Amino acid sequence: MLIVDSQIHIWENAKMSAHHRQIPTYSKEDALKEMAAAGVDAAVLHPPSTLGEAMNALSVDAVKAHPDKFCILGNFDLQAPNREEIVKNWRQRPGMLGFRFTFNQPEQKAWWTDGSLDWFWDACEKEGLPVGLLAGGNMAALGRIAERHPGLRLHIDHYGRAGGGSGVTDDVAFADLPDMLALARLPNVAVKLSGAPSYSSEPYPYPKVAQYTRQIFDAFGPERCFWGTDITRMPCSYRQCVTMFTEELPWLKGRDLDLVMGRAVCEWIGWKHPALARS
Repeated sequence: MLIVDSQIHIWENAKMSAHHRQIPTYSKEDALKEMAAAGVDAAVLHPPSTLGEAMNALSVDAVKAHPDKFCILGNFDLQAPNREEIVKNWRQRPGMLGFRFTFNQPEQKAWWTDGSLDWFWDACEKEGLPVGLLAGGNMAALGRIAERHPGLRLHIDHYGRAGGGSGVTDDVAFADLPDMLALARLPNVAVKLSGAPSYSSEPYPYPKVAQYTRQIFDAFGPERCFWGTDITRMPCSYRQCVTMFTEELPWLKGRDLDLVMGRAVCEWIGWKHPALARS
């Protein structure tokens, strides 16, 4: 079984948000070491948008060195004068398969509904570029975007929770889950089951989060559910992030487990990983 983490960050000479490890650099070598110890075969890099374009370049370097270990969902200035050209040429950068945005800055919150990104959704649909979004609290807006652009693949970060590391856990964290489950009717919307331990006040194996995982899986199906970690803000070991899915969910097995743990995200974002070509 190919295990692919649907979200990790690498960075250097910078400071990540307080929810992440407060270290100046988390390199590709750091990630590879932890991945190997945890039994994780590959990962989708998400360059931290708050740290600027240099993080995209860092991820590209990681892909060049390890094309079987990393691919990228990157970002750019959506207000750049040549923004449409950037989207058109996005795949020319090694490993760039699509985009990931958070829209968590105050001036960006209106972008969900004010039409200023209509050009972006149009361009990504035309180019076949998937987009990952930190969409918690904006499910209705995301649903409208997905309906207007049926050929655009959108996936929701972190169980659809409002934000990583917010400190809200258990039933309170998932109070608005029905809003996300309602989007399962749209075949171009998927969910990253990433960061699960951070939404629990309980110890491993996080049984309450497991209940919500089952609801999401039942709604979206294995082809649209992607295991992941966001490892640098997890309160447990990387290996536990893996085994809470592979060993602690008795209902997740066989082909379904294979899809959730890696195959589905590769197919969704168009990563032609060599291990899948051999299987």
